[in-house]
Amino acid sequence: MGKLVVLRLDGEAREQGFRVTLAIGLEGAPPEIELTGYLPAVPELAHHIQHHWLHQYRSIGAPYRIKPKKITYDGSLNQRLKECQESANELRDRFKAWLDCESFRPLDRRLREELSREEEIRFLIRTEDRQLQKLPWHLWDFFEHYSKAEIGLSGTTFERPNTSTLNHRTATVKILAILGHSEGLDIEKDRQLLENLPNAETTFLVENTRQEITDQLWEQPWDIIFFAGHSETQGETGRIYINPTESLTINELWYALKKAVERGLKLAIFNSCDGLGLAQQLNDLQIPQMIVMRELVPDRVAQEFLKHFLMAFAGGQPFYLAVREAREQLQGLESIFPCASWLPVICQNPTQVLPLWDDWIEPTRKQPKRGWRGWQSVLVASIAATGLAMGVRSLGWLQSWELNVFDQFLQLRPAEVADPRLLVVKVTAEDIEKLGGEYPLSDRTLLQLLQKLEAHQPRVIGLDIYRDRPEGEGHTELVEYFQKSDSIVPVCMVPAPALPSGVAPPPGVPGERLGFGDVVVDPDDIVRRHLIAMEPPAASPCSTFYALSSQLALHYLEKEGISPQFISENDWQLGSVRLKNLAVHRGFYQQQVGLQGFQILLNYRFNNSLSDIAEQVTLTDVLTNQVNPNFLKDKIVLVGVTDPTVKDDFQTPYHQDIRGVMLHAYLVSQIISAVADKRPLLWFFPLWIDTLWIWGWSTVGGILTWYFLSSPRNLGLAVGVALITLNGISLCGLFTTGGVLPIVPSALALVAASGGIVAYRVFGNPRSH
Repeated sequence: MGKLVVLRLDGEAREQGFRVTLAIGLEGAPPEIELTGYLPAVPELAHHIQHHWLHQYRSIGAPYRIKPKKITYDGSLNQRLKECQESANELRDRFKAWLDCESFRPLDRRLREELSREEEIRFLIRTEDRQLQKLPWHLWDFFEHYSKAEIGLSGTTFERPNTSTLNHRTATVKILAILGHSEGLDIEKDRQLLENLPNAETTFLVENTRQEITDQLWEQPWDIIFFAGHSETQGETGRIYINPTESLTINELWYALKKAVERGLKLAIFNSCDGLGLAQQLNDLQIPQMIVMRELVPDRVAQEFLKHFLMAFAGGQPFYLAVREAREQLQGLESIFPCASWLPVICQNPTQVLPLWDDWIEPTRKQPKRGWRGWQSVLVASIAATGLAMGVRSLGWLQSWELNVFDQFLQLRPAEVADPRLLVVKVTAEDIEKLGGEYPLSDRTLLQLLQKLEAHQPRVIGLDIYRDRPEGEGHTELVEYFQKSDSIVPVCMVPAPALPSGVAPPPGVPGERLGFGDVVVDPDDIVRRHLIAMEPPAASPCSTFYALSSQLALHYLEKEGISPQFISENDWQLGSVRLKNLAVHRGFYQQQVGLQGFQILLNYRFNNSLSDIAEQVTLTDVLTNQVNPNFLKDKIVLVGVTDPTVKDDFQTPYHQDIRGVMLHAYLVSQIISAVADKRPLLWFFPLWIDTLWIWGWSTVGGILTWYFLSSPRNLGLAVGVALITLNGISLCGLFTTGGVLPIVPSALALVAASGGIVAYRVFGNPRSH
């Protein structure tokens, strides 16, 4: 805790001298030491004070912040500067000699004995004598040795302000800046300085009327009132010029200022005139702190002081030390503005303690201290949040959320054109009706269809119609046709829970021309994966290794000179395309269930409708020779039933159901397009990359919280922007490369890290209460 030193001087300088009372104690406590002494009358010093300020100082002609008047100057500027500096030196010497008198030395000596040079010291000079208030008290050699001490002025009478309003804190320091009549002044710099203050909300009144200024003082509470512009002291009355035609005295603003004090006004800054007249009147209002100028202040000096003071005070320096630091930096201007460092002075109510900028802000709004402990909390929170996200993901608890987000992302992708290499032959309800209700299709009808298709030289035909037993007439001919044709791939079914016995292929068809029709669905019955191959059970009637879609794609690519290469059990190569098997703990498939065989994610070639995957014709079109032969030549032809009364529907991420034959078309198109067109496949990152990615976003959440913890609104906005950015990056990655990033776990980790730090600061850190 700092020390408070009060030096009270009662008397006058010319004849009586001064009775001196020295009190020393801790801030906010009664004085521990009180001593009395005496300073003799010094008429020469009193005369020189008046002569120096009125004649030597004002004769320089600097651009003072005082109402412009016509002044006549004698001699050159350099001569006036020299004379002013000489006068200042003489005033300094006379002042120091006066303080070195025999009757004051005991107080001076005791003062130095009781105070430490490392202590913060508020040194109040209490006197009603205007001449003493204009003395450069900071030149007393005591202050040369006590670098953390600064002078403030106070009257001999005072009242304690209402501390309930003074202790009230707000989200920001509220500043009312009155920028008055500015003829010949550059007050725009004052405005810029105030706008750049941290945790501050500044309202500017630029050359407003008296009524407008009064209304602002009445309407809301202010922490700081700042005035810049022209002003002056007429006799004992301070007057400020608010616009080119109006000026005000303190009496004319008395009730409005009184209301401002009652509502918690803490500081008034008059970066303007010879402000001691203003201060004397404002003292009656019991404003806790004021900063005024002892004399006329040049424009540049006023701005430099304001800049250095605000930077120091808002940067964390105590009020008194911020004033001292700013005042001392004015010394560099004294070659052109003599006595610049003499001008700023604090006028303070003695009952008020040293304020800090952050003392006026709600504790939750203070910027958190940046240091190792802050980084440590971010590190711990991010690691814990990452562990939480990875843990619940590994248990499968996030899968439904991740699948929903994945579906939404797929729906946002741009539409694609149909695959020109495919043709779908649909057996519709109308076709069956024209055949007299023939369903299943007879072997003779099916044979007729296949013969007409092959006549137009398609590259391969996939038959998505089971033919494990005879249907009507023509069975023998159909079986012989299957056995002789190299371009037809019939479908069969591996035993599954929905069909435990499976479905056998047509008799005599070799395994390399068979394809199973099994499809894998997720727990929500949506098809998101492409089952390419699997080892069939020993007792399976369907003994083929490849799916129907895989057989069709491989037959097509084989004629392009492309065959599969098996790098490993879970890593295949088709041309330049690498196929990686979905393994356990990969992406949002964290459980072993449903991951048998060789699977990849299904990248739907979606247009406006799922039925737009390829050109389509009907059974009747083919049988009646209404199909353009160019539609068939060198194509992959898929034959299947689309009659809605025949159950063969699958759910998709697009909230549209799709017929089985169309689904097989998507599966075939995915493989062909990836190899021939370089269309991206969908793929997951390895587990370790997912973990690093999630940890990165949890760290982002921790850093944002650490930085914006003082502002819940800004924190919420920052976290929201981070989540939008996460989604944007993930969406771009999906569009351009097919990579599926862990969005839900990353978002969970980000929010968890943020919430963890907030919870620690609120509940776990005693200093936060």
